[in-house]
Amino acid sequence: MTTDTAENIKSEKVRFPVHGWLGLILAGIFWFLNWSLSGPRTNWGFFPMWLGYCLTVDGLVFWRTRTSLLTRSWRKYIGLFMISAPVWWLFEALNVRTQNWVYLGIHGFTPLQYAIWTTISFTTVIPAVFGSAEFIASFDFIKRIKRGLVIGPDKPTTISFFVIGWIMLILTMIWPNVFFPFIWLSPYFIIEPLNIWLGYRSLAGWTKTGDWRPVISLWLGVLMTAFFWEMWNYLSYPKWIYHVPWGGWFHIFEMPLLGYGGYLPFALELYAIYHLVVGMLGDKRTDYIRAAPETTNL
Repeated sequence: MTTDTAENIKSEKVRFPVHGWLGLILAGIFWFLNWSLSGPRTNWGFFPMWLGYCLTVDGLVFWRTRTSLLTRSWRKYIGLFMISAPVWWLFEALNVRTQNWVYLGIHGFTPLQYAIWTTISFTTVIPAVFGSAEFIASFDFIKRIKRGLVIGPDKPTTISFFVIGWIMLILTMIWPNVFFPFIWLSPYFIIEPLNIWLGYRSLAGWTKTGDWRPVISLWLGVLMTAFFWEMWNYLSYPKWIYHVPWGGWFHIFEMPLLGYGGYLPFALELYAIYHLVVGMLGDKRTDYIRAAPETTNL
């Protein structure tokens, strides 16, 4: 293919895809239902609303970049949903100790019903965050970010991360009222070194040269997702609310302002956990998740 042909293809206008329109319709309908109906409704309305968000964002990414999570591989896209639920159950397990969030309106469900509805809802976490990160990565301001602090995959750094991660986790379990923020830090510090040691994809592949663009894309993407999580939750039912021993001031929706800071490492550990799982399944160097600008615009 000649350079002129490639430029012509790149300059052709791409229509917003059908699955993006479907996502907008789903999100709009179930947003309305979740906020307008009385009684329990979010248990069945959460998944289609957030499936709508995922498809909408994926459509926006394709519209801007000619590629997206769904269009690159529908099988791997479904895999994001399958991995997502057990990953969030990990954080639910940690929250048994910290009790930082609780769910209102679950008293009318049996344990089995609760497990089924919540698991279905949890499937949307990872595709929503990764789709949002790719959307952010499609903008020019991300591409223009200059190189910064170098954090490499060398042995002293990875060992330090691994040890610090376990220390943070232990402190959280012993004194949850003091160290509860570490629930959002310790998994990344533990899992990122494992990915490096096992030869799986990791964010250190970029930060070793001072390239923080994929990290920033993940950060901004998860904050974008968090806005909709917290906003849509505010008038839903069942819903979650927060109980934190300190820092629980100035709420934006149900979430204290400081709590939004926890979303930043959360995005990184989702990236790390995903690549640990797919690496163990044999896809060690996958480039399916494209939060880096140079791999977003094909």
